[in-house]
Amino acid sequence: MTETAPAAPAAPAPHAAPAWARDAICWQVYPLGFCGAPRHREDLTGETYGGADGENVVHRLRRLTGWLDHLVALGANVLLLNPIFDSVSHGYDTLEHRRIDPRLGDETDFDALVAGCRERGIRLVLDGVFNHISRLHPTARRAIAAGPGTEEGDRIRWSGTSPYGFEGNDDLVEVDLSDPVIQDRIVEIMSRWLERGADGWRLDAMYAAGPEAWAPILERVRAAHPEAWILGEVIHGDYPAFAAASGADSITQYELWKAIWSSLRDGNLFELAHALGRHQDFLEQFRESGEGALPMTFVGNHDTTRIASQLEDGRDLAAATALLALLPGIPAVYAGDEFGAAAVKEEREGGDDAIRPWFPGSPDEVVAAHEAADAGGESPRSLHLLAPAAAGRILEVHQRLLSLRRRERWLTTASVAVDEATLTNTWAQIVLTPSADGHGAAADGGTDPAAGERPSPLTLVLNLGDEALPAPGEVLEAVSGADMLDAVGPAAEGTAPAHGIAVVR
Repeated sequence: MTETAPAAPAAPAPHAAPAWARDAICWQVYPLGFCGAPRHREDLTGETYGGADGENVVHRLRRLTGWLDHLVALGANVLLLNPIFDSVSHGYDTLEHRRIDPRLGDETDFDALVAGCRERGIRLVLDGVFNHISRLHPTARRAIAAGPGTEEGDRIRWSGTSPYGFEGNDDLVEVDLSDPVIQDRIVEIMSRWLERGADGWRLDAMYAAGPEAWAPILERVRAAHPEAWILGEVIHGDYPAFAAASGADSITQYELWKAIWSSLRDGNLFELAHALGRHQDFLEQFRESGEGALPMTFVGNHDTTRIASQLEDGRDLAAATALLALLPGIPAVYAGDEFGAAAVKEEREGGDDAIRPWFPGSPDEVVAAHEAADAGGESPRSLHLLAPAAAGRILEVHQRLLSLRRRERWLTTASVAVDEATLTNTWAQIVLTPSADGHGAAADGGTDPAAGERPSPLTLVLNLGDEALPAPGEVLEAVSGADMLDAVGPAAEGTAPAHGIAVVR
């Protein structure tokens, strides 16, 4: 008797990424740190969770409302949040996805944040930590009590007779995303918060279960919420293939993140050129899918050393900022980087605290808060800056370059190529060309793709050298890293400043 091979998983139904995401510029916040929540819950002392314990609600989430005008002034239009749901400590050890973490507040605080975002035209994206849950989560407790090979037990993953801990963390129990009950719960949770005002989801550790596990879940969510934007956290591999197989709209571009800080730190722009070649390949594959998917670009996030601390020469922040602001994809500014935040991630317990700091009540208090923390007057978890006197200038550079991106909307879907003939370790001319789809007429009406006109290409010039050099065209924007940090004055007109950038047409 001939055996029949198992059927391959069905491909997700074709979908189009929401149109609003193509103009997205994200400001990413880690709320538990930003709002000054305690590292660990102190109200989980009962034998079971959900009774008298766990009811110590502190309304910290509203602190974010005081920063929404800053988000807009920065040039962003999406608030991308890390975990806000009921958890034990850092937010990735979830206890209940249907409840706001009481260290942050409750649903009234969430509703107020949604209202504040709506008033300002800001989209709100939440962090979905569904791949793993706290060992104290009711699902994990029931599964562990039942054991492997049982209906309840097989809702989590096992390593022999022990629950499978995510990346070796015994307190983070991986769930089985193929389990129908688990799928129903994830769909219900995602839909619940979309209906309450969220506009999308970042799916944490999406790479762990793989795209096929997520495809049926996202297909159901998207059927009910076609305007929801889905961002998948993926570290390595074929990003476009993962997006196509899972149904995600965007994937985190970690390859480019690594190349940006590494090439700038080492003075090796050949590494960046190689990564940009890969980025262009990804863009073409995303484009060929016809679904509007795009990679997310970033120079730092809640899991990485701050970009200002990655670079040995702080002047090269100018180049990092320009790459973030102008390269194709969906850019995300990690809160604090726009002021030159400095912090190093350490591989130890509590090693993420420095990169997930407390923020003061408003942007105007950032420098004062840094100085107080530096003097020992504030918690060591406070925001620290590379150069406090330069915070305003670093912010202004972010605003200026993101404004250019908003004017040249086609940059989101542009093609990118490095002029290899001029490439050196310290000089790169990165040519950005409008894609054939014509997305993004300039906001000032300077070009009209609908009328058959395409915007003119731009060239981003990076100069990591110690001397200003002539720019290869009309300079639209120029940033001197030395002027940004030390207010020494701008470079001469028509040049690419030393340790700086020029945008030319």
